[in-house]
Amino acid sequence: MSTNKSAFTLSRRDDGIAILTMDVPGESMNTLKAEFAEQIAEQLDEIDKDPGIKGLVIASGKTSSFVAGADISMLAACKSAEDAEELSRSGQQMFQRIENMKIPVVAAIHGPALGGGLELALCCHYRICSDDNKTAMGLPEVQLGLLPGSGGTQRLPALVGIQKAMTMMLTGKQLRPKQAKRDGLVDDAVPLSILMDVAVQFANKRKPHREGPKLSLVDKALERTPFGRSFLFKQARKKTLAKTRGNYPAPERIIDCIEAGVSGSRGYATEARHFGQLVMTPESSQLRNIFFSTTEMKKETGIEGVEPASLQKAAVLGGGLMGGGIAYVTATKAGLPVRIKDIRSEGIANAIKYSYDLMIKKVKRRFMRKSEMQQQLSLLTGSTDYSGFKNVDMVIEAVFEDLKLKQQMVADIEENCYEKTIFATNTSSIPITKIAAQAKRPQQVIGLHYFSPVDKMPLAEVIPHPDTDDQTISTTVDFARKQGKTPIVVKDGAGFYVNRILAPYMNEAANVLLSGEPIEQIDKALLNFGFPVGPMKLLDEVGIDIGAKISPILVEELGDRFKAPEAFDKLLADDRKGKKNKKGLYLYSGKKPGKEVDESVYSLLGLSPAQQFSHEQIAERCILLMLNEAAMCLDENVIRSPRDGDIGAIFGIGFPPFLGGPFRYMDSLGISHIVARLEHYQGFYGDRFTPAASLKSMADEGKSFYS
Repeated sequence: MSTNKSAFTLSRRDDGIAILTMDVPGESMNTLKAEFAEQIAEQLDEIDKDPGIKGLVIASGKTSSFVAGADISMLAACKSAEDAEELSRSGQQMFQRIENMKIPVVAAIHGPALGGGLELALCCHYRICSDDNKTAMGLPEVQLGLLPGSGGTQRLPALVGIQKAMTMMLTGKQLRPKQAKRDGLVDDAVPLSILMDVAVQFANKRKPHREGPKLSLVDKALERTPFGRSFLFKQARKKTLAKTRGNYPAPERIIDCIEAGVSGSRGYATEARHFGQLVMTPESSQLRNIFFSTTEMKKETGIEGVEPASLQKAAVLGGGLMGGGIAYVTATKAGLPVRIKDIRSEGIANAIKYSYDLMIKKVKRRFMRKSEMQQQLSLLTGSTDYSGFKNVDMVIEAVFEDLKLKQQMVADIEENCYEKTIFATNTSSIPITKIAAQAKRPQQVIGLHYFSPVDKMPLAEVIPHPDTDDQTISTTVDFARKQGKTPIVVKDGAGFYVNRILAPYMNEAANVLLSGEPIEQIDKALLNFGFPVGPMKLLDEVGIDIGAKISPILVEELGDRFKAPEAFDKLLADDRKGKKNKKGLYLYSGKKPGKEVDESVYSLLGLSPAQQFSHEQIAERCILLMLNEAAMCLDENVIRSPRDGDIGAIFGIGFPPFLGGPFRYMDSLGISHIVARLEHYQGFYGDRFTPAASLKSMADEGKSFYS
């Protein structure tokens, strides 16, 4: 017997149906732990011994989740691939025992059923879910560099078909109740109030004889013939490799497991073996580190011991792309009414349309009901003056990057709102101290820097200036989190953290271009390294004119190492702003807009392009400057910890997650190696490669960022 209080309780109903309830003591969500195998086995033994039990319903004792997955902290105890493989086998055996039971077993799902939670549901004979917003089903293990290791790679394809199962496992995509029913993942989706009644009805039935998923004629040819399957898996591998560039081993192993299962060659054994191997990869280790870091951050307030104020109403100044995106996440995620102010009524209309366009897509894809969309849209209102601002708790400013204008906004808000209103500025480069310089209530002025597009980018930088008070910091961190963001608190200063480490990387990519390296080679080098987009393409996306505005601000405060190459003035003189005016480094007309380089750039810059560096050399040059700057930021307390620096770089600029972020990456290469490589390039290209003093002393003392 386990000495811990069991997470499982068995109750019997008069009609012969038993309810097995899972409720992990002391935790807000159910997660599967290694020691539960013994507890579940005890309960199943008891059920097997009782001839009066004719059916079983497995349910959660938590009000808001079924089972959120396996407890991944137990993977840290695995010392070898064999240990991890054994863990997978024990999960498979436990679920196989449930599937083999003589009586029908029904999963009653309300809330998230993810990873091991969905695998538990998959081994049941029937699955009934609530049609509630909280309910979502998926196998997101790939996001941790792993695969479903308790039979998921085998049972899901059998239930929903190879292609749908593969998409779910390769992307970590979660299904809502309606989609789950349509795809055959659940037998019914019903209101929460009758979930248990319907589950009991199914437990009273016979075990089902399933014919397999309903497939179209084309899908039958693909999934049920050897030739079709061979083609299907070949294409899946090709597409996956194009996407991962070989940086992530898990997706290919997932395809191997599914293929082994459908071809009848030891699918479960393949799954356990690959699971064991993936647990020990450095990629999975780093992805799990990110998971633990973000989980830890969710529990923190901006200032320890200072509780956030509660917010009832927010406002956004500026109806452009940023303003529209901020209003959208405030209404849909934080659930607050938002007043949008713009000097033109078209600006307000555009901001509201931004939300409408995103929501209508969700309605069409059955992610949300039309009534929900109307309810969320009703939270957005607008005006060209400050009417409706009197009782606003938080104002987010998203107007042009102009100091005088932003200072005017502070004065307007102090004039038109009440004395507790927080003024948050979404500036990407102007120091907050300057924006707050003339404020009557500087303690309530703070930076809240979002990344574009706001609805997709997960990071927010919260930037207090020296006079910002503690409650304003905690309230702003809490607000950003409610908007679905991962906030990091950074010190005020030019470029803050993310743009400050991005600038030298972008400048170096430009220097590589000016030495004659073709644009597509530079972008390919950094894509292969693991970035989601290359630096040249990123410049076009962000806007060449924006880069030109930020650069002098950084140079003024931080020195010449931030100087952008002067050749870029030629691009602006030629009115090349990038994607926004369809004129940049890439072509935005023709059959493949944004995919092909605009060759006329070379003659404009006086270059004859020829490949001279390897992809590794290009990537190393650009990345080293980012790493060096990150070390300086930590040294100057711009960020509070290496953890915040890693999360900021991954969520803010797409630093390759499988490398763990700049600080974990430096640790994995060794600090002395980083210093040696910086000094090597310093010899070739000058003082911008001078290693940070803190890196040199760490190298001398054999230290690392994470002990």
